[in-house]
This record gives sequence, structure tokens and C-alpha cells, in this order.
Amino acid sequence: MDLDSRYRDIDKAEYQFDDGRKATYRRRRFLPGAAAMATLTRVTVEEGDRLDLLTAANLGNPEHYWQVCDANDVLDPNQLEIVGRRVRVPIPKV
Repeated sequence: MDLDSRYRDIDKAEYQFDDGRKATYRRRRFLPGAAAMATLTRVTVEEGDRLDLLTAANLGNPEHYWQVCDANDVLDPNQLEIVGRRVRVPIPKV
């Protein structure tokens, strides 16, 4: 599994179908809770801002947008692209 993945620390499980086939999957991932995350900075969303670009500028990797979502208790990334919204950017996970 990719070390940058939000699922890297989630346990694997296995399901066995009635016909004997098995499927491996990751268990459900819950939001970690923004209150427990340290803040790196806060950004006010401006016209034309996109979450991947804000994440790249502040965390150095656009694929880490999920960390910004976690820091704002948001499941839908589109909620963080509303002009005027203050978005909390966490100290990145290593």
C-alpha cells in the first residue's frame, strides 16, 4: 500500500463467500477528529482556488488533500472550495 494513502493504517479483513471465494478489503475508515490535529496554517478560499492546489502549496503534495479534509471534519472535498471559507491546514502526517 502506498505510504501516502489515507488507508495505510487501516486493518485488512477477509470475507469468505458461500462458494468459498475470498475477498480481502480494508475496514472502514473514520474521520480522526479535527480537534486532535495540530494546525499548520489557515487559508481563506478565494475565487478559483482548488483544494488540490491549496494542498500542494501548503503541504507539498496535492494528493494529500484528504489530510485537509480530516482537519476540517469534512467528507466532501467540495465543501472546502467555497469562496470565503477559512480552511484549516494540518501539520502533515509523515
